[in-house]
Amino acid sequence: MGALKALVVGMGVLIVAGTVVLVVLLIQRSGGPARGPADVTANLPAGNRIMGIAGVENRLAIWLEGPEGSRVLLLDAQGRQMGELRAR
Repeated sequence: MGALKALVVGMGVLIVAGTVVLVVLLIQRSGGPARGPADVTANLPAGNRIMGIAGVENRLAIWLEGPEGSRVLLLDAQGRQMGELRAR
């Protein structure tokens, strides 16, 4: 009878420990708090107008019209230019 009590107590401890591990893993994998809006500054050539802006994955796409034609700039979260698409 004593062995049965020890087995039941041992299994109860394993259930509690497993539940604690699951809760800790869920909290870690849920990620941190969401970031607020970022301030991004882009240096646009003179004479260009912004015609549209769209979020693309973790980048910002800016549609520009200017003296050299239409183009789309791709900027990262820090405002660095990651690419450019030009219309012909």
